[in-house]
Amino acid sequence: MILPPVTDRALTELGRTEGGPGTLSLLLRDQHTRRLLLLRAVLDAVESADPAVCSAAVRVRLREAWALVEEADRVDTAVRATARTSRPGTAPTPTGGTGAGPAAALYGRAAAPTYREGSGAAPAAALYGRAAAPTYPEGTGTGIETGTGVHVGSAAQVYGDGWGPAPASGQGGVSASAAYGRVEAREPVEGRGGSTPVPGSGLTLAGPPLPPVRALLLNPFIGPWARHCLRGLGAAAGPRGERDARELGRDLAYFGALAAVAAARAGVPYAVRLTARDGVLTLPSLGALRTAAPGDTPVDVVHRRQSLTLRRPGEKDIVVRLQSGGVGAWSDSAAWAPAHALPGLLPGSGPVPLDDLDPYRTARGGPRHHDLSGPVTLDDAERKRWLQSWSGIASVLRLGGEHRVTEAVALLRCLVPLSAPPGSVPGGSCSGTRREAFGALLSSTPPTATTFAATLVHELQHTKLAALSDMLTLHHADSRARHFAPWRPDPRPYDGLLHGAYSHLALADFFQRCALATPHPARRESAWAQHARYREQVGAVLPTLVGSGDLTAQGRRFVDQMVAVYERLAEHPAPRGQAARAEAYVRAARALWTQRHAPSE
Repeated sequence: MILPPVTDRALTELGRTEGGPGTLSLLLRDQHTRRLLLLRAVLDAVESADPAVCSAAVRVRLREAWALVEEADRVDTAVRATARTSRPGTAPTPTGGTGAGPAAALYGRAAAPTYREGSGAAPAAALYGRAAAPTYPEGTGTGIETGTGVHVGSAAQVYGDGWGPAPASGQGGVSASAAYGRVEAREPVEGRGGSTPVPGSGLTLAGPPLPPVRALLLNPFIGPWARHCLRGLGAAAGPRGERDARELGRDLAYFGALAAVAAARAGVPYAVRLTARDGVLTLPSLGALRTAAPGDTPVDVVHRRQSLTLRRPGEKDIVVRLQSGGVGAWSDSAAWAPAHALPGLLPGSGPVPLDDLDPYRTARGGPRHHDLSGPVTLDDAERKRWLQSWSGIASVLRLGGEHRVTEAVALLRCLVPLSAPPGSVPGGSCSGTRREAFGALLSSTPPTATTFAATLVHELQHTKLAALSDMLTLHHADSRARHFAPWRPDPRPYDGLLHGAYSHLALADFFQRCALATPHPARRESAWAQHARYREQVGAVLPTLVGSGDLTAQGRRFVDQMVAVYERLAEHPAPRGQAARAEAYVRAARALWTQRHAPSE
């Protein structure tokens, strides 16, 4: 499978701030491909790293974790295949036991062994019983430069027919292909596979839903984690001290926890040793264990029959039981904090994780954007406030267009709670997205369902535009911050201006639709006010966007579609008073901005 091209239809739909099922599937498929390429880059970088950067013991632990992931995927795939050919209610499920997982029974081959971390080095042949695959040279196809001195080969080279290592060719040292096999998405190509219905919308996305193990490998935080690992492994990182090595070891250990969760979800029995980082062991999508010791503490994790036993030196064992639905696990121990999720946006859609535990949910040291507050751990009262706002969000989104519901169900993968913005008034909020964490939305507690819905509309436009910009070049403008944007006090670079105008155009469309559809006078008045302000803000910057000579041919088609939407909005103008106030607001914003920044232009 190769990186998919952007069709003219997709570019047109996205330029209109929309996106049908085919376009949304295109973005998802491309981002999944890129996430797996990043994962492959980490595996390659670990195997090729100098021992002073990445020790042999760390390499072994990562190989063992990958063996567990591979086994989980085999079991998961076989169980689902059997379920499809069995009568309803007769599909077999993996059973617990001792020793290796049930792959031998399902596949007729020896099951992959499980290992404890730190059990000693084992060659790839011992781990997998097969010889190494050749590594791919640079320049042999479409590649992705990670920015850390690591080059990732094309998707066609990275993806194979299975997750296991390919046949041997050549001699030499152990390659990542030998240690880990091929990372493969197993997503359908055109004309094959199934489709995923978008519940309640009458629409479907191309391709079946992702199996649980692969969905875990494609969770939004794999992107930030992989990039952080690559920075630690990169040749340009400079001399390494003990602290750097410890930090890299911690980062790579995260994959061991991810593998343990994947195997537990698939029903594979195992016993592994993980490490609680600064007294906290996070098991992605399940929860977090807090140890009595504040530093790094070994934790033995044993999985049998959908229960995890967590053993720490000198402390009582903790038993954690997995919950159905893909998120959460419960325990009667106060040391265990379960992961939480909000219900599916529509009946039949999957739960949306409300992730306040994952160590990679925000940029290291907190969000980089100056307007965003830091991550927060929610208490029960705050979770209830999130649920209250979330409960009414689908109906509000639908007022603004059925396509807003569809894109939220398709693209939103998790919500990351932030603390209230510093100095904000009651009801104030902040939100953002991270380009490297596709599908994650960061937000402080939304005060109302309407605010929450508008936040989704706003941030998902950034998600779509960032994904599109990964696939093609819209412009060649430099990064100088010199443009006026009425929604910001500071000058913006061209790309930032484009992003802001794009998200505000979607909000102008959303609130106009809400104003035209709502029967409540007060809500209608508020929606018109929001629409008028957003449309006026977009109108103030469209000339700059359209007049740029840095737009590519595809970028110009994209911006032309934005202009078409802006002009269409004039067919249903806001009440005269609302429009006048919006115009006055933008004039004042421009005057103030000019006083502060005009000399620097």
